[in-house]
Amino acid sequence: MGSSYFTNPIIFLVQILFGAYILVIMLRFLLQLFKADFYNPISQFIVKLTGPVLKPLRRIIPGFGGLDLASILLMWVLKTIELALVVTLAGLSVNPVMAFAWALPELIELCINVFLFSILIQVIFSWINPGAYNPLTALISYLTDPVMRPVRRVIPPIGGLDLSPMVAMIGLYLLQMLLLPPIQVLTGSPFR
Repeated sequence: MGSSYFTNPIIFLVQILFGAYILVIMLRFLLQLFKADFYNPISQFIVKLTGPVLKPLRRIIPGFGGLDLASILLMWVLKTIELALVVTLAGLSVNPVMAFAWALPELIELCINVFLFSILIQVIFSWINPGAYNPLTALISYLTDPVMRPVRRVIPPIGGLDLSPMVAMIGLYLLQMLLLPPIQVLTGSPFR
């Protein structure tokens, strides 16, 4: 009882601190990938949080084909460290190569969740204050448009009711359910 009394709060803090920073890096990567407005105040905040680590890393790892490889590597390394720390704190031995593999499904899940929650936030904003502009809704549009655009082509609004967010979210959940378990099995992830 004594060891888990302090271990669980420490694991929680590790997951929160690493998870929050990895999320910010993921947002920067996605916003850059979708060519979001980086003059947006929220974008500027994200750039200021990630810049000190990414600028030196980009000198070593250049981008390729429009992908910010430095961001991808940084997310992967941080997620690997987080998972290794969590497993070690839980009292299990960890192979760093295995932790590196376990990070892949975790990052894929985070990416899908970013899209899911962005669509959900966009729907809530459309109910509360439709058509209003603020920096958050503008950035969320950049994140959701690549997912929503193809769905809206297939399912246009019916009688003023837009069902495309619901269809997109169902599709993302299905993707998560079908894609993650095989990758978790392949990587031997204990986080299933």
